[in-house]
Amino acid sequence: MAKPQEKVSFGQRLKQIGMVFQFTAKQDRWFAPLVAAAVLLPLALTVVAVILWGWIWLPIGILFILLAVLIVLNLRSNKAMMNAAEGQPGAAAQIMENMRGDWRVTPAVSSTTQMDMVHLVIGRPGVILLAEGNPQRVRGLLGQEKRRLSKVIGSAPLHDYVIGQDEGELPIRKLRTTLLRLPRALSGKDVNSLDKRLKALTARPQMPKGAIPKNMRPPGAFRQSRGR
Repeated sequence: MAKPQEKVSFGQRLKQIGMVFQFTAKQDRWFAPLVAAAVLLPLALTVVAVILWGWIWLPIGILFILLAVLIVLNLRSNKAMMNAAEGQPGAAAQIMENMRGDWRVTPAVSSTTQMDMVHLVIGRPGVILLAEGNPQRVRGLLGQEKRRLSKVIGSAPLHDYVIGQDEGELPIRKLRTTLLRLPRALSGKDVNSLDKRLKALTARPQMPKGAIPKNMRPPGAFRQSRGR
């Protein structure tokens, strides 16, 4: 069952918007001038409309100002977040987890100690592998994951991308648009079935907490050597 979304109060929503404003203003030097333009231009038009046709245009003008500011905030904050995420380990998985739609994300199904990692995404386009890190190392990880998954996914499409700026790589700022443009090959039922199979495949055994029982210890474990 889908987890119900937690309700956010009006005050919390305003606080979130304020945090986005601060973050975007720090990351994007064009944000403040564009916000000023989004306020001043509709304000000037509103003043003219009020003078010519009366006060009825005042609330309409205020709504236009708010709409213009929100449009600027949405566009520039997304760009600022993409710029900040570029080069950060795990950024691709975080972006996918915050995307709208039915995307099943398993971060770092395969990784190395050098922070190279491959993320698994399941959605209507099929199975998607996103690799981050050193291009040579992650291509080896991608090959291993593709061979492992091909035994389970059947006829579902398999897409793979290396996140980066070099030729043949996918810039992280284009990740959303690239995946949204993929053809929808699976139904919702197919996605659920595929998700269950791949979760069983990628499940990792958990070590028990606490001391290991004596009957589960390997022979010779914790045994002190004795002198002859």
